Amino acid sequence: MPRLHHYLPNQAFLVLLLFSSIASSAIVEHVLHVKDVMVKPLCKEQMIPTVNGSLPGPTINVREGDTLVVHVINNSTYNVTIHWHGVFQLKSVWMDGANMITQCPIQPSNNFTYQFDITGQEGTLLWHAHVVNLRATLHGALVIRPRSGRPYPFPKPYKEVPIIFQQWWDTDVRLLELRPAPVSDAYLINGLAGDSYHCSKNRMFNLKVVQGKTYLLRIINAALNTHLFFKIANHNVTVVAVDAVYTTPYLTDVMILTPGQTVDALLTADQPIGMYYMATIPYFSAIGIPASPDTKPTRSLIVYEGATSSLPAKPLMPAANDIATAHRFSSNITSLVGGLHWTPVPCHVDEKMFITMGLGLDPCPSETKCIGPLDQRLAGSLNNRTFMIPERISMQEAYFYNITGVYTGDFPDQPPVKFDYTKFEQRTNSDFKMMFPERKTSVKTVRFNSTVEIVLQNTGIVTRESHPMHLHGFNFYVLGYGFGNYDPVRDARKLNLFNPQMHNTVGVPPGGWVVLRFIANNPGVWLFHCHMDAHLPLGIMMAFIVQNGPTRETSLPSPPSNLPQCTRDPTIYDSRTTNVDLSY
Repeated sequence: MPRLHHYLPNQAFLVLLLFSSIASSAIVEHVLHVKDVMVKPLCKEQMIPTVNGSLPGPTINVREGDTLVVHVINNSTYNVTIHWHGVFQLKSVWMDGANMITQCPIQPSNNFTYQFDITGQEGTLLWHAHVVNLRATLHGALVIRPRSGRPYPFPKPYKEVPIIFQQWWDTDVRLLELRPAPVSDAYLINGLAGDSYHCSKNRMFNLKVVQGKTYLLRIINAALNTHLFFKIANHNVTVVAVDAVYTTPYLTDVMILTPGQTVDALLTADQPIGMYYMATIPYFSAIGIPASPDTKPTRSLIVYEGATSSLPAKPLMPAANDIATAHRFSSNITSLVGGLHWTPVPCHVDEKMFITMGLGLDPCPSETKCIGPLDQRLAGSLNNRTFMIPERISMQEAYFYNITGVYTGDFPDQPPVKFDYTKFEQRTNSDFKMMFPERKTSVKTVRFNSTVEIVLQNTGIVTRESHPMHLHGFNFYVLGYGFGNYDPVRDARKLNLFNPQMHNTVGVPPGGWVVLRFIANNPGVWLFHCHMDAHLPLGIMMAFIVQNGPTRETSLPSPPSNLPQCTRDPTIYDSRTTNVDLSY
């Protein structure tokens, strides 16, 4: 029998039945109301945009093979889009929710319906706003379980628990647009700051467990700008999935999650009955910039059934700048070969790219004082390009309607000059030029079903810092990590072509590199960017255009009729219009 879901919080959720021959599939329908509410997770009440009035927003549960329909009603004072972080969006690129990339925003007092299939993925992902800084409060878990009757590739847990890490500011979210972004006032676990902060001593997330039982922790780093270490006092966990891809079981007592990453981990309550802290602490990877001396863990509790009031055990946390511990966890994950949805690494590569990434400088306007290095402003850089987000129409619409003047197709496969990437010293005019990237909206166009390999090389032009790079629409194989400058002869021999981990978001080591490979099998415009929101307006991003395949099924579909629009100019949205020029 087909499954019927019942989701009725606020009497706003509705689930419809899919009458089809696929008995294990369903249509799962949600209504997300975006509205401003007053909350007080820390020291003072603050008006914030929320989904359905909660922080974090509601967990969306589906099974692989389901169709998800989400009605987003924007009753807030902000322009909003919702991105389904990590969802492939096969043949549904218009539903990706990337602001000004695949759609114009949903304006206040307007609405939009996202509809897409969940295909070939199981595990934990997240949904979040894709307008700068709104992800701080507009986010929630997206849990994809196996089809009915299909087991997990690990022992069935007694219970499943979402654990969402967040970043909090006691200020208006609009002020976060200041450069550089202000340091956050606290970190939250499932919306609560815990007893490390004076204002929230009695507000802490508690996970009640039964001794001997095993729990599946669905861990999400929804923090806006910060990688986070996570530990549980006196307990190990077994990692079984990352970014909704099953892994070889990996036993560990500590993990690191970049913004946007997810980890599924099995926790067995195998310790004496008592209380144990779960804790996160920020990971500050920027080399040469000391970690804040007052960095303190954010804590929640594991409470064993039958525990009497006692002092909880505390985990010994890594140092906030412990690069070695972060690298050890990140580089030790491997994929579950032969597991469901696993595919071998493609051996033939059609497109090879070497992309330098990090921060550069933007000239300070005359008669203005700037507080960045050399009295300039900060700018993002990918191969010496600072990405400019379009303002008048989305890139996807410009591509579909053949509208010129919105982007250029010349994103380079290599940086303009070679230099010592991790130990940058200005010695020549070319070096000086590399400090000031070109401001441009540029894309890389690839053929349908081609295999793309990217070497991401971190640079030290401003500082060496881990950047979590997120690719929309695809998972990629992470073939290898390393430090220093990538050597195509020496380091290529070390790449894992047998069971590499797969991600949609990966942290590039500070002063190091990663090698990625993905199959461009989904036509459309797909964003590739740093998932630290402070770096979005700085422009650490680019986009791939995947061309149509040979059939209608492998070609970009037409946009939905209710896609939000940025302009009321009818000539721009007339599908018969060609060669409209929107150059600035």
